[in-house]
Amino acid sequence: MLYVLTLATGLAALLLAAWCGWAAYRDQPTKDWHFIGMAVVWLLSLVQLVTGIVQLARGEKPEQGTTIFVAYLLGAFACVPAAGLMSLTERTKWGSVTAAAGGAVLAVLEVRLYDIWGG
Repeated sequence: MLYVLTLATGLAALLLAAWCGWAAYRDQPTKDWHFIGMAVVWLLSLVQLVTGIVQLARGEKPEQGTTIFVAYLLGAFACVPAAGLMSLTERTKWGSVTAAAGGAVLAVLEVRLYDIWGG
């Protein structure tokens, strides 16, 4: 697995969590620029998903098993869009809290992906 990509995705997710958390602290809902940030983080997770699948197709194996690795890859891929969709339904500060939680969860998933691959 590309450790630089995992690190970049995790840091971007933490930045997104802090940004949306700051909006929640100021009693603001998610705005359009928050969704642009979510799209950037989601694109990083898409690149990670494709990279992980390509590495598996080339015969490389994660230390803790392919099934759990693919499950975490898919979870990381779906995490931010799911939080973004839920924040759209709640147009108060709690939408920002939801988006911040999605970023924090993605950061934790990135750490776990690193461990599963053998970091």
